[in-house]
Amino acid sequence: ESVRRSLSNLQVAVQQANAQVIFDRLPLVRVHQVLLDQLFQNLIGNAIKYRKEEPLRIHIAAQWRDGQWLFSVSDNGIGIDSQYKEQIFGIFKRLHTSSEYSGTGIGLAICQRIVERSGGRIWVESEPGKGSTFFFTLPGEQGSECDSDKKAPLPPPG
Repeated sequence: ESVRRSLSNLQVAVQQANAQVIFDRLPLVRVHQVLLDQLFQNLIGNAIKYRKEEPLRIHIAAQWRDGQWLFSVSDNGIGIDSQYKEQIFGIFKRLHTSSEYSGTGIGLAICQRIVERSGGRIWVESEPGKGSTFFFTLPGEQGSECDSDKKAPLPPPG
């Protein structure tokens, strides 16, 4: 439900980017709803913002690993050079000028704070020109997946 709410909030941006967003069957986790919504909205919003000219694809998944849920938000966007993988989580840290990409530079810092305060961690794996995958862990219980469809595409507008 959190991903669906985030996509609803980003509906105009998703449509303007002609983005294809799919998500697997996701688990229930014990994180405040507003914070979880903000986490997904920031990560999906960044994928939309830092896209290439080709059609944008975003995939959200989760798997049980080492006693916690490992989430991934993957895109085929512009990517991030490895030297900036830690810097991007700093508050007001931007890799691009505001004339290139709008924003304040606090979105990923907020994501990091939400995840860490929930008992998890967040990181990115990326390569310039090949997209990014943001990973984060959250505590939960194995077998707590929602009963939604396995691959749930973004519902049509309206």
